[in-house]
Amino acid sequence: MDKKAEIREYKLSHRPMGVFQILCLRNEKVFIDSSKDVPGKINRHRFQLNAGVHPAKTLQADWIEFGEDAFEFETLEPLEPRDDTEYNYSSDLEVLEDLWLEKLAPYGDKGYNEPKKTRNERLQMIASKRASNP
Repeated sequence: MDKKAEIREYKLSHRPMGVFQILCLRNEKVFIDSSKDVPGKINRHRFQLNAGVHPAKTLQADWIEFGEDAFEFETLEPLEPRDDTEYNYSSDLEVLEDLWLEKLAPYGDKGYNEPKKTRNERLQMIASKRASNP
């Protein structure tokens, strides 16, 4: 197979998609996330944690305190690709992630996620930002 054909085949292939968790083995707290490219997203989380810039501050603090070996990355639910190469998996992943967030409730003492804001809460945030920046 020539180089161009290999590149085309790679672009058409699907990366492993789904919902995954970062589990702290010391305190059993979890961080739930999803992606169309699970290995890539896990690499990004690992990079951010090792660089000390992860947006989940409590996860970052535990990573620093316990070290990388105290954490495990695991796919909770893979999402299989469809035959339709143009299908957008974003909404499927969002629903799956919401189901896992509901099931595990990884907030506060149980995890590192922040509860998602409701539509009205997001609209209120936008309105207040607009009001403060006329």
